[in-house]
Amino acid sequence: MSTVPRPRPRRAVVIGGGLTGTLAAAALAEQVDEVTVVERDALPQGPSPRRSLAQARHAHILWSGGARAIESLLPGVLDDWTAAGAHRIPLPSALVSMTPQGWFRRGGTEMQFLISCSRDLLDFWVRRRVLALPEVWLLEQTVVTGLLGSAGRVRGVRTHSPGRGVQELPADLVVDASGRGTRAVQWLSGVGIGPVREAEVDAGVLYASRLYQAPPGVADFPLVNVQPRANTGEPGRGSIIVPVEGGRWLVTLCGTRGAHPPQAAAEFEGFAREVRDPVVGELIARARPLDDEVTLSRSTYNRRRFLEKCRTWPEGFVVLGDAVATYNPVYGHGMSVAAQGVLALRAELRRNGPQATGLARRVQRAVATPIDMAWQMAAGQDVLYPEATGPRPTFLERAGQRYIDRLTSTATSRPYAARSLLEVMTLSAPATGLFRPGLVLAALRGPSQRPLTAPPLTDEERAMVYGNGDRPEAPHAGGTRA
Repeated sequence: MSTVPRPRPRRAVVIGGGLTGTLAAAALAEQVDEVTVVERDALPQGPSPRRSLAQARHAHILWSGGARAIESLLPGVLDDWTAAGAHRIPLPSALVSMTPQGWFRRGGTEMQFLISCSRDLLDFWVRRRVLALPEVWLLEQTVVTGLLGSAGRVRGVRTHSPGRGVQELPADLVVDASGRGTRAVQWLSGVGIGPVREAEVDAGVLYASRLYQAPPGVADFPLVNVQPRANTGEPGRGSIIVPVEGGRWLVTLCGTRGAHPPQAAAEFEGFAREVRDPVVGELIARARPLDDEVTLSRSTYNRRRFLEKCRTWPEGFVVLGDAVATYNPVYGHGMSVAAQGVLALRAELRRNGPQATGLARRVQRAVATPIDMAWQMAAGQDVLYPEATGPRPTFLERAGQRYIDRLTSTATSRPYAARSLLEVMTLSAPATGLFRPGLVLAALRGPSQRPLTAPPLTDEERAMVYGNGDRPEAPHAGGTRA
């Protein structure tokens, strides 16, 4: 009696169990029979710190372009986040932001939004949903030591763990989502691919963060930030208050070389008052600190691996997220860019399947599109600070940056320009949209009103910040012309 042979199961391996890795596993689970997520740590069972994610202690925001990407991959996760205490912050109405060109005005109509919560909470709800998928398996406390295969095709990974020793995991597709510490370049070299062109821009930014209990009655206080200003010949200083779950504020201060924030808790508020506007320092003076110590981080450089430009690329291997590019966190693009990279992977899988010829190359090139905008924004600004290291901007890059500066100044009082800029900033529209004829004309015309001289706060918010003081007032909504 003859039997029909069953088709060989299609398998995928994801290196890294962080946000990018779990999202990639969700995309792969649609198309393969088994996805193994290989993670070097023991992952927490709840919204708790992960050992290898030290940057989670600093302010994180998820722009609407990234939030929509994750919602598309995991329908309902936005509701999970908000039910667990995350804040959905409409832009610009709930944003008090001092850009390098001045204060943004707050309009009443939502143009975009962002998700504000702790990184631990955000990751946990993604991880919980993905690991519940029947196709997804988690292999914890295991390190990937190399790729299996050749320059033509990657066929799996070699792993090592204390309990199992050396193992080989065969796979039709391997996704590297191992983050900043990736060894992708070395692994590729080991199978005959390379060299890989890399670029790094480092302004020497130091981050310092501290948790506060927000004052009573201010659960819906807007996100407040004062951005550093480059190209002045002076070090940059910035501050941000991010509302997170539990009625808390996560406060992060930053400074480039020559203006690093302090590690001493007693000096934290003083530094916050020394940035371009003291509003964050004045706010936290009325809040209760929950940390006795200040958390510092120096892993703030911008680094990009131009994998999409390699002359040859193996079938069966894709690199996503921070393993391709990392950015100064002040711009808030890392998670959103990673999520959009996973969408590119899913789109290609849906079109052609996980074993299609050329799939990995096409994904790697598609991933570069959202990276380009984030890289230009972060590296293009950071290289302008004193003592920054990295390639200097070309004439065209300098001209483009001057136009963006002019457009940002225009957006402080023209809603049309603000809407267009927010669409690109939140990764909700391509950067090419900033060069539409009508927008170029608006930039040439410039701002329609004089710049605000104080933060755009409501009367209630102003009382919370300044008490009975006589800080200058500024309009907080409306009153702008297109």
